[in-house]
Amino acid sequence: MNEPIAHSGIWILALIMIVVASWYLYKYMAPSSWHEWAGAGVVQAFIIALYAEMYGFPLTIYLLARFGGLDRTELSANLWSSLLGVGETGMMISMVLGYILLFLGIGLFFQGWRQVYKARQEKKLVTDGLYALARHPQYTGLCIALFGEGVVHWPTLFSVALFPIIVFIYYRLSLREEKKVIAEFGGEYLAYKAHVPMFIPRIEQWKSFIKQAKI
Repeated sequence: MNEPIAHSGIWILALIMIVVASWYLYKYMAPSSWHEWAGAGVVQAFIIALYAEMYGFPLTIYLLARFGGLDRTELSANLWSSLLGVGETGMMISMVLGYILLFLGIGLFFQGWRQVYKARQEKKLVTDGLYALARHPQYTGLCIALFGEGVVHWPTLFSVALFPIIVFIYYRLSLREEKKVIAEFGGEYLAYKAHVPMFIPRIEQWKSFIKQAKI
């Protein structure tokens, strides 16, 4: 790779993004059990790999050009635009789509956090708002945000490989959390669980789900 790739080598910006994203991650997810710490740790690794390649060194593109026979005349910093040979146009499309998903996911995550925080203060089960449409909207938002930023906007070999692992980890974590909630609220939660999907709202409910993604 003899051609420089836009905004690579800006390690101070990479560090700032990693620190800011990690701070929000631990502040609002507030892991307490080792299962929660393990999940947050994998997300942290995802964040580090993502921004280190986005603003530091584009390792994925380098490896594909060096060992994968990727056509160097079609290289851009974005994996999908390089693989498909669509250059800057493809990179712009993936950036716009990725940011839409990122901000949607962030909105869902924070709105879900607000509802849970309020319910805990009042010591009651939260079943309204986002939680009337999905039992774990915070995790839905987290996965949408990570997918948008680390798979669509700026995919790397590491972030693309880690994403399904993160989804699986938070699926297992959700099952453990539900056992605790059932122990606390019993039949009230079981009745709620019977008619509300775990992560993905029903098709006719998505418009309402997205509308509630407020920051």
